[in-house]
Amino acid sequence: MSKGNTFENDFLKLIFNATAIADLAENDATSPATTLTVSLHTADPGEAGTMTTSEATYTSYARVTVARTSGGWTVTANSVSPVANIDFPAGTGGSGTVTHFGVGTGVSNNLMYSGTVTPNIVTGNGVTPRLTTASTVTED
Repeated sequence: MSKGNTFENDFLKLIFNATAIADLAENDATSPATTLTVSLHTADPGEAGTMTTSEATYTSYARVTVARTSGGWTVTANSVSPVANIDFPAGTGGSGTVTHFGVGTGVSNNLMYSGTVTPNIVTGNGVTPRLTTASTVTED
């Protein structure tokens, strides 16, 4: 079953911008998430994966949080991308090739979305992995 284009966009705005869907869904009124957590992966974590599935392990790696607002994410045409580049900590050792990124709540390693990183990022000493504003996930 497919979603309508307007609903796909509205759903992404609910998740990434905390914007309610009129007459259907509201942002959590008690303790809503104010950030989303972004992770890097060396392989596709897949739909059954979590934020730890194939997660990058270079020395100094850490996940990054992005505001769950229109100031953190741009939602348009059923697609979402960061408003600004997302820089991860620079590597101080280790290596690996980042091929995917994930977006989740940061709670219980819950992975909500994943996408490909193009071009791939070869991590290592002195390398600062960056997701650009061209990094997108799309609601199908």
